[in-house]
This record gives sequence, C-alpha cells and structure tokens, in this order.
Amino acid sequence: MPLVAILRGIQPSEIEGVARVLVAEGFRFIEVPLNSPDAWESIRRLKALVPDNILVGAGTVVDVKASAKLAELNAVLQITPNTDIEVIKAGKSAGLATFTGFMTPSEAFAGINAGTTALKLFPAQRLGCDYFKDIKTVLPRNTPILAVGGVNASNMAEWFDAGISGFGFGSNLYTPGRTAEEVRIVAAELVQTWTNLCNGDLSK
Repeated sequence: MPLVAILRGIQPSEIEGVARVLVAEGFRFIEVPLNSPDAWESIRRLKALVPDNILVGAGTVVDVKASAKLAELNAVLQITPNTDIEVIKAGKSAGLATFTGFMTPSEAFAGINAGTTALKLFPAQRLGCDYFKDIKTVLPRNTPILAVGGVNASNMAEWFDAGISGFGFGSNLYTPGRTAEEVRIVAAELVQTWTNLCNGDLSK
C-alpha cells in the first residue's frame, strides 16, 4: 500500500486518534513534517503506538541532524522536500528509508546515485502527468516514484495509468483541526481507490 499520510500541522495530542484510523484503513507510511508543532514529540508517540510493519518518521527533513534523530527514535521514514545528497547519505548510513523530493531529471539522478530509497515528485499536479511521463522515460526502470501535491481520489487514475508507484497525501487527507473520523473517511476512499486501480476495477 504505497500511500503516505502527510500530517502537516498535527499536534501531539491528536496523533494517537489520527494514526489509529490511518492504520485501520490500510495506510503503511505516516509522515510528520518537521515544521509541525512539536513534531519530534508526535513522531515519538507515533512510533510507540503503531506496529513495526508501519513505517513512520519525519517529512521536510533538510539536515543531517534530523537523520540522526530519526535513527535514535528508530523511526525509519525520512522524507525530504529537496535533493540534498548529504541528507540522503546520512539516512542510508543510518538505515533509514529516504524518499527524496525532486523536480528535474538532474535532481532525480542525483538522488538515485546517492542511494535514495524512492523519489517524490513535487508539486506533482502542477507539473502534470505528461511531465512525469517524460522524466520517467530517462530514469532507471523500476525506480519508485511517488506523486505528491494536488493528488486526490479523483485524479489518482491518470497518475496510475502513467506508471506512478504511489502517492503522498497532505491537505486533502489531514489539515489541522480535522477530526480522526473525518480523516478516516478520506483515508478509506484513498485506499479503496488504489486497491481498485491495482485490481483493474475502474468502475468505482
């Protein structure tokens, strides 16, 4: 289930309720961006709460100190907004799964050569599927690429048909103040949409 929940702006007091519904609905990647309030406390609570097969960690990682902190917490998911070679290498050295933000082919190849686990195309919807298709033709086959930014249940199919590997969902899934039940409803729709696409069922 290559769908990442991006909980930008979440408070530590909210993390338990939101995480429980995400896991229950099938999400296996949960990110707390580091520009969220008391993000490290949310990540600590998240790691203590979810099963080991759920990868949790930080987004908006822009320096190697954050990589070290994630390793210390045994929170293995490291997601960057940019292509920073030192952060990628620090994550790889610490055993983290790094999803590297990129826009250009040069950034994509730099991330791949540095050992990133996956690439994150951002802002995906503004760049568009045709842009992604063009870039995909020059990248090594089977490079995992996630689309992040402006993607929701209504446009997942066009990205899937273009060959995207997965998605990251931010404000359409969670915004500050949204209840856990509201998050659950959106999460269930996103997971079901992905499942239908993988099964070739485009009728739902």
